Amino acid sequence: MPAVSDAVWSEQGTTPDAIEAALRGLLAERHSEDGGFQPARVLNMVAFVESEWSGEIANRLRGVGRYHASRLVVLSYEPHRTRLDARATVAAEGEAKPGEIVLLHETVIVELGDRHLDDLLTIADPLVVSDLPTLLWSPHGHPEAVEPLLPLAQATLLDSVDDPVWHEAIDRANSLSERLYVVDLAWLRSTPWRERIAATFDPSALRAELCEITAITVRHHPDSTVAALLLIGWLASRLDWRLTALHRDGQTLSGTAEAARQSIALHLQAAPELQVRGLAGLNIETASGMQLRLDRGTGGLRACQRDVRGNKHEWTILGASRGEAGILGEGIRQALLRDPTYRPALQAAQRMLP
Repeated sequence: MPAVSDAVWSEQGTTPDAIEAALRGLLAERHSEDGGFQPARVLNMVAFVESEWSGEIANRLRGVGRYHASRLVVLSYEPHRTRLDARATVAAEGEAKPGEIVLLHETVIVELGDRHLDDLLTIADPLVVSDLPTLLWSPHGHPEAVEPLLPLAQATLLDSVDDPVWHEAIDRANSLSERLYVVDLAWLRSTPWRERIAATFDPSALRAELCEITAITVRHHPDSTVAALLLIGWLASRLDWRLTALHRDGQTLSGTAEAARQSIALHLQAAPELQVRGLAGLNIETASGMQLRLDRGTGGLRACQRDVRGNKHEWTILGASRGEAGILGEGIRQALLRDPTYRPALQAAQRMLP
């Protein structure tokens, strides 16, 4: 069977009920073309975006590959708009072939303005598929829009490094985590760093070194203080360290953590030379003289490990970064999973706030 074009509907001055009816009609239309066309039914995603940046957000979502939501509802906000306009598209993952199932993904773009903000839940509720988990994303902030949509969602996607005030970002994420599952892109960017730390101390011969850590230094992009706090918070929550507030000294946040046997010196240093957001480097020292150093490099993380005898081993962990499209795709996937380590790390990070 030859490939068919996407099914599209649009209407100016529409209503949520009319949009929902149009979606049902589009799905029926695609199914009538070939019985192998079946709607994907895994995840709803509701995104509240500023209309002037909607193209950028669309490009980011197109880059997530197979992790895009089954139904994507984009609430495109333009302050002075008075009319509710909408466009719905039902697209197939590929060409229909005899005897095969081809999944359909639905995208709804609703253009709205200030006058609609009090009715966001009423607008969005009919447009999500019942009995599917819903992921809420507001990439440009707008907590006043997120709040009324929270009852619709089971998970929210955020990027803590986007908040211009990093300690408010920690507080905001903590508050949200009390109401629904939080997927934080700032946390996901540190996955390769956490994996390498865990792998270093995984051998039974090195496991005891975890109890001998005496100092940790984390270097980070100036806008990624939250990422550094979450990394320290992860270690503290896993190793049962007692934390107190850090203090600022120029471009560095410093403090101590208390373990069962010793104090750990903590240093979070801004790295203005780093061109991309995230972590720049990490150094862990233990009382026995062991040292692990990780540095962001071209193509992956550069690792240097010194054992208790002073022997050094250096290598590159290729492909450690998945890029921003990969991070966003993983964020959407995480909405269907549950990372039990994020919230304890977040709570530990909050205890370090100056």
